[in-house]
Amino acid sequence: MSATRATKGAVDKAPAPHQAEFDEIGCGVSEEDVLRAHFYALLSRLLAAPMTTETLAMVRGLDGDESLLGRALAALAGVARTATRESAEEEYSALFYGAGAGGEILPYASHYLTGFLYEKPLAELRGDLAKIGIEPSGALSEPEDHIAFLCEAMHGLIVGVYGAPADSSRQKAFFGAHIEPWARQFFAELEGAKAAAIYMPVGAIGRIFMEIESEAFRMS
Repeated sequence: MSATRATKGAVDKAPAPHQAEFDEIGCGVSEEDVLRAHFYALLSRLLAAPMTTETLAMVRGLDGDESLLGRALAALAGVARTATRESAEEEYSALFYGAGAGGEILPYASHYLTGFLYEKPLAELRGDLAKIGIEPSGALSEPEDHIAFLCEAMHGLIVGVYGAPADSSRQKAFFGAHIEPWARQFFAELEGAKAAAIYMPVGAIGRIFMEIESEAFRMS
């Protein structure tokens, strides 16, 4: 699959959340699919929790290129160089926690597809996760239709965390059912959120990458 052909090398310095495990499991996966998995892992890491000092250091070392996605990566690295762990935590809280019921954005499929949390999309996702043997890792204390968990699941399907690496048809089915219908809208809203500074380019990265994935799956 050629989802990241135009941006090959743009995230060579962006490790998956568990790089040693990723390298071992990803053995035999095509270079292009490894790059796709890196993008999913990067988005999951950035959206699962506030950025730690380690995550900020990793983001500051990201490389970009002249593609739209590469420029968004470079923008993220640039903003991260002036951010602190405290400012990143405050921004994450304003975006996703906020005061009262939630922050500025609710990163759940159920919310985007039905207007409510814990609805049918979450139940359908849990059914599909059970069929393919995906269980929550415990790293994210959120419903499984959180965007970070879904990106983690796609990363795992690509590199074979849950068994043999999933072929294109299985990846396409999961993406089409649980990510494509709403993720681009979520990332576009994150990109334009009032509280977003370091997360503005995160929104751009996610939006552009989801567009690339959708087009690649349509062509496959």
